[in-house]
Amino acid sequence: MIYLGKGASVVRQVIHAIISIALRLFFRRIEVVNVEGVPRDGALLFVLNHPNGLVDPALVFVSMPRRVSFLAKSTLFDNPIGAFLLRTFEILPVYRRIDAGAKSESNAVTFENCYELLRRGRCIAIFPEGISHDEPQLQKMKTGAARIALGAVSDPFASTSLKIVPVGLYYTSKTSFRSEALIRYGEAFDVEPVELESNGEAPREAVLQLTAKIERALRDVTLNFETETDRDTVLKAEALFSSVFENLIFKQTLTQTVKRLQDLAAKYALLEKNDPQRMLELNARVTRYENDLKASGITAESLSVLQHPTLYVFRYLILRVLFLIVFAPLAIVGAIIHSPAYLFSNLLGRIFRTHDTDVAGSSSAIIASLALMPLTWLIVASILWFYFDLQVALIAIPVTILCGYVALRSSETLIDMRVWLRSAWLLFRQRALFFRLLVQRQSLQKEIGELVEE
Repeated sequence: MIYLGKGASVVRQVIHAIISIALRLFFRRIEVVNVEGVPRDGALLFVLNHPNGLVDPALVFVSMPRRVSFLAKSTLFDNPIGAFLLRTFEILPVYRRIDAGAKSESNAVTFENCYELLRRGRCIAIFPEGISHDEPQLQKMKTGAARIALGAVSDPFASTSLKIVPVGLYYTSKTSFRSEALIRYGEAFDVEPVELESNGEAPREAVLQLTAKIERALRDVTLNFETETDRDTVLKAEALFSSVFENLIFKQTLTQTVKRLQDLAAKYALLEKNDPQRMLELNARVTRYENDLKASGITAESLSVLQHPTLYVFRYLILRVLFLIVFAPLAIVGAIIHSPAYLFSNLLGRIFRTHDTDVAGSSSAIIASLALMPLTWLIVASILWFYFDLQVALIAIPVTILCGYVALRSSETLIDMRVWLRSAWLLFRQRALFFRLLVQRQSLQKEIGELVEE
């Protein structure tokens, strides 16, 4: 869903639509949860975790039901084009001590701008961790969000009521094309005014208390693990557990996945503390199961495909084969035309993994595709204009876009079919191994389920 808010300029609307389309193409699924609980009126301060560079604000920007101004690091304003786009969306600079040449005292102007926006009943979004990162848990909260909130509600001459809304972001893969993203809106809570000190700042104790409350609210809507090892262990267990239920008809939501991951993370932590031997044994069994799957050449999800009646699977495959055959000409043309832009975007995404001290995630690849894909369409149109006429060139633009989309869907269908056919081949050639993997998975799923219920 796309929200533009009231009073959006034409430039803002166009850029908003472009960003939304780019995100929908990059991510196979974008799931938004509890957005209906966001207050439609009054000043709001959104606080978010920050795992994926510029993609984080872009996702929230197109999903929020309110017009919002972000706070972003000041170094993004160094580029003239970037500065123009940022100002178009009323993004305010934050001067961080970790950024070279940044003067943190300049934040006073930014804070005043925030107070003014909030007094007008507007919305501001901020990343209180202060940095985009790859760590398995939330980083130490900066106090800026709490200082802005308390300053806005506590000014005796121009105070305003304010609610804080935590927003959690989760990605199945931050850098993989056609991965999935989840945006979870938490419960809004009020900010109570305090008596300001003589310098106009909120008391340090009040700032720290509100910062701690913001952190607790963010932890409720995000995934947090003590170590990378803990994260990998829980992710493997959840993938195995959920693969029992997922099939051609049913696919669980990302919300269900994240809630189960949160439960597993808490239970695994307790198990590691209270019964480390059982923890080691369970991990060893999960690892053996994964190794057996890899050796057989299939995935955990593909085991579920052949639990359907044979006729159903056969019909499902036939329909997809027909789709591939009918749209093959468009898919081939689309793949040939768009492959240079796709490959170059991925290359840039691999090269530019960081920006200053921040993790860029998939930001570089998406930004590159925003430039290269339209450039591809214009090049095709220009060539056709040269050899034919302007009318043919104009018609070629939407046709080229359609071909690219068909190529994208066809490639996904081919990947899915390869998994299903490999599973069918395994069942046909090595039935004993196939059923042993099914029994092994069922046993592990039962043990993991019992662990969650304990």
